[in-house]
Amino acid sequence: MTVYFIGAGPGDPDLITVKGLKLIQQCPVILYAGSLVPEEILASHQADAKVIDTASLNLEEIVLHMQHAHDNQQSVARVHSGDPAIYGAIGEQMRRLDKLSIPYEVIPGVTAMAASAASIQKELTLSGISQTVIMTRYEGKTPMPERENLASLAQHGATLAIHLGITRIHKIVEDLTPFYGENCPVAVCYRTSWPDEQVIHGTLADITAKVRAAKISRTALILVGWVINPSDFDDSYLYNLDKAHVYRPIVKPATPRKVKRPSQTEQET
Repeated sequence: MTVYFIGAGPGDPDLITVKGLKLIQQCPVILYAGSLVPEEILASHQADAKVIDTASLNLEEIVLHMQHAHDNQQSVARVHSGDPAIYGAIGEQMRRLDKLSIPYEVIPGVTAMAASAASIQKELTLSGISQTVIMTRYEGKTPMPERENLASLAQHGATLAIHLGITRIHKIVEDLTPFYGENCPVAVCYRTSWPDEQVIHGTLADITAKVRAAKISRTALILVGWVINPSDFDDSYLYNLDKAHVYRPIVKPATPRKVKRPSQTEQET
């Protein structure tokens, strides 16, 4: 029997993967983060499935449910929001399952970053502007390695996706402005893909005031970079007709065939 760590996506029940949904429908035990995962995602579970909201449980209690299911030859759907690999806190769970010799599998999900970029209809990697996206968080209860402080990351000038930092938006602005400039575009995406989704557009100069006016204090992703509101950008190399790739070789215009004209002698004969 297996524990499946399933990424449920950012909130919209339709954004879960087919594989993740099938496992929820099949597993007799479901553990889900009730504060982040909408119950609609669980609606198609087996009628006799044991469904447990883990919002109020500690880590050891969660693992104990997994162990009991394993002892009873039952697979577990452990449902997380977004993608479990990004701030999913599954590492601690997997470490304990390793000690208990309980097998597990990770099913990826749509990240908040991907869903937010889709919501604001922007590509985060525009040719000539930015080809790098840095996903990070702002230091709070969880300490950040010194080499990963925001000012250090900002030196790259890449597109930034900042998680878990909305309450410190003013500090984020202070750290980024020297590197990006106060006119750099920012999009704050609150509860992306949920019914009460809200997007606040601004710049480093005014985003703090806009966020505070909207009274957003949790569950928001901060996107920073010129890709959010580009004045212009280069066409991708992919579409350059003068550059060949394996699926689209350059087709040169056909050379006109030279027609040999008969000589005067040949014409007279």
